[in-house]
Amino acid sequence: MNFVKRAGMSLGARKSKTAALLAIFVVICTLLLGGFLLQTAAARQEADAQRTIGVDVTVKQEGLTPALADRLGAFRLVDRYNPELAVRAGAHGFAPLTSDVPKPGGTEAGKRGQEAGSDPLAVNGVRDSGMLLPFSYGSTKVTAGRGITPEDAERDVALIEQRLADENRISVGDRIRVRSTDGKHTAVLTVVGVFRDPTRDPSVWAPPHELPGNALYVPVGAAQRLAATGGPTVREVVYRIGAPDQAEHLHAEAERLLGADGFDFRVNDKAYKDQVRPIQQVGVFAGLIVWVIALAGALILGLIVTLQIRERRAELGVLLAMGEKKWKLIGQHTVEVAAVALPAVALAALGGQLAAQPVGAAVLGGHDGRSATAGGAQSTTIAAAAVEVEPAAVGKVAGVGLGISLVSTVFPGIGILRLHPRSILTDTE
Repeated sequence: MNFVKRAGMSLGARKSKTAALLAIFVVICTLLLGGFLLQTAAARQEADAQRTIGVDVTVKQEGLTPALADRLGAFRLVDRYNPELAVRAGAHGFAPLTSDVPKPGGTEAGKRGQEAGSDPLAVNGVRDSGMLLPFSYGSTKVTAGRGITPEDAERDVALIEQRLADENRISVGDRIRVRSTDGKHTAVLTVVGVFRDPTRDPSVWAPPHELPGNALYVPVGAAQRLAATGGPTVREVVYRIGAPDQAEHLHAEAERLLGADGFDFRVNDKAYKDQVRPIQQVGVFAGLIVWVIALAGALILGLIVTLQIRERRAELGVLLAMGEKKWKLIGQHTVEVAAVALPAVALAALGGQLAAQPVGAAVLGGHDGRSATAGGAQSTTIAAAAVEVEPAAVGKVAGVGLGISLVSTVFPGIGILRLHPRSILTDTE
C-alpha cells in the first residue's frame, strides 16, 4: 500500500491523537504568525518614524553663504533643511518694543522712547521656521496664521512676535515696512503669521533688538536684501536626514562642498533614538520569538513523534516483516505530521486576522514625537502600524511549519532504521 494513503488512514483511525496534534500545531503556527506580523509591523512603523522624526544635523562654518547651504540641502539624503541668517533692521510706520526698565545712567524708557535706535528689530532669515528648535519642540507656538515655508523663498513675508503685533495692532494679512541696516532699502512685508515666544523680557535694561518681542522671521532672500552691503553669512544650517547612519554620507558631501576643514558638524539624533529604538527592539524581540517557537515546536513535536513510534512498534514490525522499506515508514510519519500542519496554518491565519490589530496596537502602540509643520511644530503621535495577515507572512509560517514537521519526524525516525522485525514482534513489552 502507498505510504501516503496509509498515513491518511492512520490519521483517520487515531482521531483523538490527530486532534491533539492539530491543536498543538495551531498554537505553534499562531505564535509563529504573530512573530512574523510583529516583525513586519515594526519595520513599517520604523520607516514611518524615520519620515516623521528624522535626524537633525547642524552645520556651521565661517563665511557660509546661503548658496552653499542650498547646494548641500540639495543632497539626495536631505529631506528638509533650514539656514539661519540674522540681521538687524529698522521699523518704518510702526513702533518697535522697548525695555520697561530704565537705562543705566538715563531716564525711564517708554515703549516708544528714543532708545529704540536705528535698528531695533532682530530679523531672522529662515527657509523653514518649523525646523527651528523652539518651534519643533513646541515651546514657541504660532498663534495665528502660519510659519515661513520653503515656498516663501521669493516672497516678502514675515512671522512676527505676538507682543509686537498686539502693541501695534498688527494682524495676519497686514503689511509692515522694514528698513535695511544701511537705510537704502525698505521692504514691504506681508504678515503671514503671529507667534508667541514664552521668553520673558529681561529684568534689566536691554537694547530693543535683544527683546524677544522684536524678533521677526522672514525668508532668507528677504533677510539678504535687508542686510548691509557685502552680503550676510549664514549663522548655521540644520539638515534633516532619515537615520543616524546617513550622517556619515552627509559629512562627506559637506567636505566636498565646504572643504575638509573649518566647519562644525553636529548630529542631534536623540529624538530619533528615543522614538525608533523601542520600535527596533520590538522587531528584534519578534525575531527572537520566531526562533524560540520554531525550536520549541520542533522539540515538542519530536517528543510526540518519538512516543508515537514507541507506541506503534508492533505496527512498524508487521510492516517491516511484510517487506516495507524503512524510509517509507519515516515518510509515513512525516506525511502524517505535515498533513496536520497545513490546516493548522489556515486556522492560525484565520485567528491571526482577528487578533492581529489589537495585539499589534498593544505591543507597538503609538509613540509621541514632535513633527515640524509649516505653522510651527506640533506634538504628533506615530501611530502603530497596521498589523495585517498578508500572504507572505502565511507563506513563511507554512514554510517554517513544514520544516518543523520534517525535523520533528526525521530525527526520531532514525530509530526506525535500527528496528528489526523479529526483535519487535518477539518483544513482550
